[in-house]
Amino acid sequence: MFWNKKSTTVSESNIHIHPAVDHGVKPGEPNFAGGTLRCQCTTNPVEVAVSANTAHNHVCGCTKCWKPAGAVFSQIAVVSKDKVRVTANADKLAVVDPAAAIQRHACKGCGVHMYGRIENTAHPFYGLDFVHTELSPQKGWSAPEFAAFVSSIIESGYPPSGMGAVRARLKELGLEPYDALSPPLMDAIATHTAKAKGVLAA
Repeated sequence: MFWNKKSTTVSESNIHIHPAVDHGVKPGEPNFAGGTLRCQCTTNPVEVAVSANTAHNHVCGCTKCWKPAGAVFSQIAVVSKDKVRVTANADKLAVVDPAAAIQRHACKGCGVHMYGRIENTAHPFYGLDFVHTELSPQKGWSAPEFAAFVSSIIESGYPPSGMGAVRARLKELGLEPYDALSPPLMDAIATHTAKAKGVLAA
């Protein structure tokens, strides 16, 4: 089933989750050492070198993450921020929302989010950058593992009547749908909070 944003119904063709997973989830390579992310500008693209493989790759339904044209979900993964370096046209980058927990650095030309960084040292995911591996021509990045914030696609205008079909398609792709993050990531957040409160030993 395909969603037309101008329509309130979900049509009868295949659901379009994201170009990187619509034809099946491609496995990553265990020894993959990273690559280069490029924005979509045809001249002077922003380039970001990522010198490690990513983790916790997933499709995300939230309204904050950048999505390619026509995609219902974004695809995003994390990597240690010390492995992320802007190597070309850094002057084209600007933070989308300075008030957001994740400082998403987007190209001012094409609008693509190149990386998201958490500056708050008390945040559970401080030290990790969020990147879109689809922006890299290299193959081998960690494969998507789950779907996060699935119900949030309704906030983008997706018809609620189509949510059952969306979740069924995600499961068919092997991407377990969650309306928050995956259990391991939610556990990590709760553990961080408990340690900060002194409930658990640091």
